[in-house]
Amino acid sequence: MTDHPSTFNGETIASGAIAWDDRASLVSASADAPHGEGGATLLRGSFAEMIRHITHLPAADRSRYVIRKAGDRTYTADEAMALASEPGFPADGII
Repeated sequence: MTDHPSTFNGETIASGAIAWDDRASLVSASADAPHGEGGATLLRGSFAEMIRHITHLPAADRSRYVIRKAGDRTYTADEAMALASEPGFPADGII
């Protein structure tokens, strides 16, 4: 479930939980700068799926990509790797 409002004048619920099932996309890190608007989406899925995709890339290639999380912000590959090691990160195929 998401923590960001989905209705007009909605309020954010400060649950502190990571919304692994939020929609997200993988984009080129160079396309994301400077305003986060440029570049084509390379892959779409849940936030957890995009993190999982980053973790399967060779270490030398990870920094070339960022994750844009719907209603939230952009996550670097380093942030994605840190989130993948969170105790609550969903197992492969479970969201």
